[in-house]
Amino acid sequence: MKTTPMKTAQKFALVIGIVYVVIGAMGFVPALVGHPGTDAAIKQYGIAAEYGYLLGILPVNAPINIIHIATGLIGIAAAISLDSSRFFSGQLGIYYAALGLLGTIPFTKTVFGLFPLFGFDVLLHGVTGLLGIYFGFFVTPSLLTLFKRELKEDATAAEIL
Repeated sequence: MKTTPMKTAQKFALVIGIVYVVIGAMGFVPALVGHPGTDAAIKQYGIAAEYGYLLGILPVNAPINIIHIATGLIGIAAAISLDSSRFFSGQLGIYYAALGLLGTIPFTKTVFGLFPLFGFDVLLHGVTGLLGIYFGFFVTPSLLTLFKRELKEDATAAEIL
């Protein structure tokens, strides 16, 4: 069985997957989440569900922790192949860049009170989105380049064509 080294998009999907699973899991550890005055958070941001700051900087609650864990698990699974990692990276880039932008608009900072999108979350989602766009659309080799490389490595495929 011939193994091929991981391409850049696959490495990105794996690393971002691990990072987001860790961030999401840490959000469920009460010792790591500082809870500001709950009444103030509900009045200021309209968030009603288990709101707090992960490590004192990242606003989190249960729904955003679940989203982070799901994003991470999908990223880890997508790292299996180049096609899936390219697709994951591109989609991650589009959606997380949109979340980063939503966090900068005052009336969309909480997505209808479901989860926080303000403070350090804007930076986390914005950087993740930009990296996803970069690795999903610009870094990975084109399919034609991959096909030509495969033809050079596999003489039987070249004979068929």
